[in-house]
Amino acid sequence: MKSDAIKKGIERAPHRALLHAVGCTRQEIDKPFIGVVNSFSEIVPGHIHLHDIAEAVKVGVRSAGGVPFEVGTIAVCDGIAMNHPGMKYSLPSRELIADSVEVVAEAHAFDALVFIPNCDKVIPGMLMAAVRLNLPAIFISGGPMLSGSLGGGDEVKHLDLISVFEAVGKVAKGEMSQDELARLEEAACPGCGSCAGMFTANTMNCLTEALGVGLPGNGTIPAVDSRRRQLAKEAGRHVMRLLAENLRPRDIIDKSSLHNAFCVDMALGGSTNSVLHLMALAHEAGVDFPLALVNEISARTPYLCRLSPAAGGHHIEDLDRAGGIPAVMREIKHLLHLDLKTVSGKSVGDVVTHSRAADRDVVRSAGDPHSATGGVCVLFGNLAPEGAVVKRAAVAPEMMVHRGPARVFDCEEEATAVIMKGGIKPDDVVVIRYEGPRGGPGMREMLTPTSLLAGMGLDGAVALVTDGRFSGGSRGAAIGHVSPEAAARGPIAAVNNGDIISIDIPGYRLDVELSDGEIAKRLARLGEFEPRVKMGYLKYYTERVSSASTGAVFQ
Repeated sequence: MKSDAIKKGIERAPHRALLHAVGCTRQEIDKPFIGVVNSFSEIVPGHIHLHDIAEAVKVGVRSAGGVPFEVGTIAVCDGIAMNHPGMKYSLPSRELIADSVEVVAEAHAFDALVFIPNCDKVIPGMLMAAVRLNLPAIFISGGPMLSGSLGGGDEVKHLDLISVFEAVGKVAKGEMSQDELARLEEAACPGCGSCAGMFTANTMNCLTEALGVGLPGNGTIPAVDSRRRQLAKEAGRHVMRLLAENLRPRDIIDKSSLHNAFCVDMALGGSTNSVLHLMALAHEAGVDFPLALVNEISARTPYLCRLSPAAGGHHIEDLDRAGGIPAVMREIKHLLHLDLKTVSGKSVGDVVTHSRAADRDVVRSAGDPHSATGGVCVLFGNLAPEGAVVKRAAVAPEMMVHRGPARVFDCEEEATAVIMKGGIKPDDVVVIRYEGPRGGPGMREMLTPTSLLAGMGLDGAVALVTDGRFSGGSRGAAIGHVSPEAAARGPIAAVNNGDIISIDIPGYRLDVELSDGEIAKRLARLGEFEPRVKMGYLKYYTERVSSASTGAVFQ
């Protein structure tokens, strides 16, 4: 066992003394040591209950003959971090999480790992750590939040966090009172769990199932459901089997399983951030997965689940009731690699064969999709030579092709202030730049601007283009991850107010109507980018981070 390095031989007597100090018996020292990596936090709704999940995991580990040790990582709530300098730390926290797991697992010579994430950057950070360490590992999330509600009977309105963000736009436009907003904010998030729609956290938790590193139900069983604790116990038991079989993350996560994950992502209409995180995971696993492959997968994968923020009113609890991720995978099994191993002990094919969709309003059949192509795609063009990402499942039909004048802002705050004052008009293309991985730094999410536009009823008339990111809860023609970013002197840095931007989502194009020569001339006048942050972790991050097109990983 790897843990023999800290417990076997007379020279390890001091180590054993310290293990006795934390309560280990001599009998336990002879058993496998299992790291239970918990991202519990008292300020993150998705993580407030994770000690309960960890206790259930530890019951499962002990019942199967292991000795669990709970250790912690950080977690950032993107909703609380949104629209202020705190959001600069959200994406960078992913690398910190991966590094911290590496440090604690290697320093204490764990034999295997159980990962307990729930929110946006914690899941990919832990996935990156899992393939980096390549110890037998399994994922058990804290589960999704239930949707909130207002009213009753036939008048009940189901809510989530995005309902509140969009309501701010309605208040700014005079269509909702502040008292109504207060009632909404008190009802939208009824308890623990990751926010109730197919936003980034739930997208990534669902994709752990598609990747094969989470048990069926990991992405969809609600946080407050007793089945979540049962699944946590099962995860604890299964990690001991993975250890006995020496089945490791790199035996499961490869190009084929990443292909499966992207297929499921397209069928779900998941968050655009999933592209960023899966590309980072591919990099960490040493898998060559060009960004252009995303469009190839999207082109042949039907969009089956219209969950919030897309129109339709369904939330993750509805997907769980309808059969969850296995039911979705069954509908697209002809596109999947079915022979791959999973942590359940079954192949992908075995998992999906015995599943079915219990509600066709929630999980459409492949023969009757919402659309024949996937919910996310990558645009290329002279404004995004290395690509840009859009959640086309959340774009109004009239905005799939759009042409309009640029309204250019060099940070999110500038754009938000103008939107709040009603300064954006139909047909405008809002451009928010210098919010990329280096420029922000940290590639902030632009949920506030997109939600304001939606709340003002402009999501069907105005596009937003940025080298930053969008929340999984954003809807409308929200095009992010524009690469190269402005700080790297990508073409987005050359755009001026009034330049005409052309968007063709079906044609996978994003262009500014300027000649290559004019773009080059404007960029040459800009000089070298001056980083905004001069100290601390973000300074280090700025110096190390790569383009969004490669996952915004450290170089």
